[in-house]
Amino acid sequence: MPTYDYICEKCRYEFEQFQSITSKPLHKCPKCKKAGLKRLIGSGSGVIFKGPGFYQTDYRSESYKKAEKSEKSTADSSATKKETAAESKDKKSADKTEADTKGKNTQYPLREKSG
Repeated sequence: MPTYDYICEKCRYEFEQFQSITSKPLHKCPKCKKAGLKRLIGSGSGVIFKGPGFYQTDYRSESYKKAEKSEKSTADSSATKKETAAESKDKKSADKTEADTKGKNTQYPLREKSG
Protein backbone atom coordinates (compact mmCIF):
# COMPACT_ATOMS: atom_id res chain seq x y z
CA MET A 1 0.00 0.00 0.00
CA PRO A 2 1.35 3.41 -0.91
CA THR A 3 1.87 6.46 1.24
CA TYR A 4 0.18 9.64 0.01
CA ASP A 5 1.13 13.23 0.81
CA TYR A 6 -1.65 15.63 1.73
CA ILE A 7 -1.80 19.37 2.39
CA CYS A 8 -4.62 21.33 3.94
CA GLU A 9 -5.46 24.39 1.87
CA LYS A 10 -7.01 26.07 4.93
CA CYS A 11 -4.25 25.75 7.57
CA ARG A 12 -1.31 24.61 5.33
CA TYR A 13 -0.81 21.46 7.44
CA GLU A 14 1.17 18.78 5.54
CA PHE A 15 1.20 15.08 6.39
CA GLU A 16 1.54 11.61 4.91
CA GLN A 17 -1.17 8.98 4.95
CA PHE A 18 -0.69 5.26 4.41
CA GLN A 19 -3.72 3.98 2.53
CA SER A 20 -4.84 1.55 -0.12
CA ILE A 21 -4.69 2.44 -3.81
CA THR A 22 -8.42 1.87 -4.08
CA SER A 23 -9.21 4.17 -1.12
CA LYS A 24 -10.75 7.54 -1.86
CA PRO A 25 -8.69 10.64 -1.06
CA LEU A 26 -9.17 12.20 2.37
CA HIS A 27 -11.10 15.47 2.58
CA LYS A 28 -11.08 16.46 6.26
CA CYS A 29 -7.90 17.91 7.81
CA PRO A 30 -6.85 16.07 11.00
CA LYS A 31 -5.48 19.33 12.50
CA CYS A 32 -8.11 22.02 11.80
CA LYS A 33 -10.98 19.57 11.12
CA LYS A 34 -12.05 21.52 7.99
CA ALA A 35 -12.69 20.07 4.55
CA GLY A 36 -9.79 21.41 2.55
CA LEU A 37 -7.32 18.57 2.00
CA LYS A 38 -5.58 18.14 -1.30
CA ARG A 39 -3.63 15.01 -2.27
CA LEU A 40 -0.22 15.97 -3.61
CA ILE A 41 1.33 14.31 -6.60
CA GLY A 42 4.80 13.11 -5.78
CA SER A 43 7.43 10.74 -6.98
CA GLY A 44 6.54 8.30 -4.23
CA SER A 45 9.07 5.99 -2.72
CA GLY A 46 10.68 2.87 -4.00
CA VAL A 47 9.19 -0.51 -3.27
CA ILE A 48 10.76 -2.18 -0.24
CA PHE A 49 10.60 -5.96 -0.11
CA LYS A 50 10.92 -7.33 3.42
CA GLY A 51 10.62 -10.89 4.55
CA PRO A 52 11.92 -14.29 3.51
CA GLY A 53 12.63 -14.87 -0.15
CA PHE A 54 14.09 -11.48 -0.98
CA TYR A 55 17.78 -10.69 -1.18
CA GLN A 56 18.34 -7.46 0.65
CA THR A 57 21.27 -5.96 2.47
CA ASP A 58 19.79 -2.63 3.54
CA TYR A 59 17.55 -4.12 6.22
CA ARG A 60 19.79 -6.71 7.87
CA SER A 61 19.45 -7.34 11.59
CA GLU A 62 22.15 -6.21 13.99
CA SER A 63 23.05 -9.82 14.85
CA TYR A 64 23.59 -10.58 11.15
CA LYS A 65 25.81 -7.50 10.74
CA LYS A 66 27.92 -8.49 13.78
CA ALA A 67 28.36 -12.06 12.51
CA GLU A 68 29.34 -10.79 9.06
CA LYS A 69 31.87 -8.41 10.60
CA SER A 70 33.46 -11.17 12.72
CA GLU A 71 33.66 -13.50 9.70
CA LYS A 72 35.33 -10.76 7.69
CA SER A 73 37.91 -10.05 10.40
CA THR A 74 38.63 -13.79 10.72
CA ALA A 75 39.09 -14.06 6.95
CA ASP A 76 41.36 -11.00 6.93
CA SER A 77 43.56 -12.40 9.72
CA SER A 78 43.89 -15.81 8.01
CA ALA A 79 44.78 -14.08 4.73
CA THR A 80 47.49 -12.12 6.56
CA LYS A 81 48.87 -15.36 8.02
CA LYS A 82 48.95 -16.93 4.55
CA GLU A 83 50.78 -13.90 3.13
CA THR A 84 53.34 -14.04 5.94
CA ALA A 85 53.89 -17.77 5.36
CA ALA A 86 54.31 -17.22 1.62
CA GLU A 87 56.77 -14.38 2.20
CA SER A 88 58.90 -16.49 4.56
CA LYS A 89 58.86 -19.39 2.05
CA ASP A 90 60.01 -17.02 -0.72
CA LYS A 91 62.76 -15.71 1.53
CA LYS A 92 63.98 -19.23 2.35
CA SER A 93 64.11 -20.21 -1.32
CA ALA A 94 65.97 -16.98 -2.14
CA ASP A 95 68.49 -17.68 0.66
CA LYS A 96 69.00 -21.24 -0.63
CA THR A 97 69.58 -20.03 -4.20
CA GLU A 98 72.06 -17.44 -2.97
CA ALA A 99 73.94 -20.08 -0.96
CA ASP A 100 74.09 -22.43 -3.98
CA THR A 101 75.64 -19.77 -6.18
CA LYS A 102 78.30 -18.60 -3.70
CA GLY A 103 81.78 -19.62 -4.69
CA LYS A 104 80.75 -20.64 -8.20
CA ASN A 105 81.66 -18.78 -11.34
CA THR A 106 78.33 -17.68 -12.73
CA GLN A 107 79.82 -16.08 -15.84
CA TYR A 108 79.59 -18.02 -19.06
CA PRO A 109 82.91 -19.19 -20.49
CA LEU A 110 84.00 -17.56 -23.71
CA ARG A 111 83.59 -19.57 -26.86
CA GLU A 112 86.52 -20.18 -29.00
CA LYS A 113 86.17 -19.23 -32.60
CA SER A 114 86.38 -22.14 -34.93
CA GLY A 115 87.80 -22.07 -38.27
